[in-house]
This record gives sequence, structure tokens and C-alpha cells, in this order.
Amino acid sequence: MVIAVRVTPRGGRDALTAGTAEHLAARIAAPPVDGAANTALIALVARAFGIAKRDVTIVGGESARLKRLAIAGDAEALAERARALYGDAP
Repeated sequence: MVIAVRVTPRGGRDALTAGTAEHLAARIAAPPVDGAANTALIALVARAFGIAKRDVTIVGGESARLKRLAIAGDAEALAERARALYGDAP
């Protein structure tokens, strides 16, 4: 599964929430220096989807705010979790 995430580094606390119909929104406490924000994003997404960090890979937007991440695992379970995250949108 591939998801799009808009990242806000130095966002105070780590949180993954609904963004728009096109992407999730992630607030990362880490600064965008030396890959710290990307590392924190991978850990956050892995935690949110209940998978290992090794199963999350940035496949696009390595140095941009809008990133594409590939998530490996049970497709049905991942899709259900993604629906739950998007369902939190106001």
C-alpha cells in the first residue's frame, strides 16, 4: 500500500491525523535536519499502522513536505487502519 503524507516538522508532538482526501497529515517534533524528521515519520507511521519500522519506506518526497510512503503488510488490515485515520477528518 502507498499513502501520501504531508509532514510538518517541529510540530510540537508526533501525531498522524486525517489531512485531505489526497493525504494524511503528520506533525513531527523532530527538525528536518540530517533525516531526523523522516526517521520520526517512519516510526510514527509504523506505530499508527501497527507494523515494524522496516515495513515503512519513503518512496517519494524524501526532502519535501509531501511524501509518499510504501507500507508492507496485510493489505486488508492496512486499508482498514487507513480508513480509520481518514475517518477522523472533521
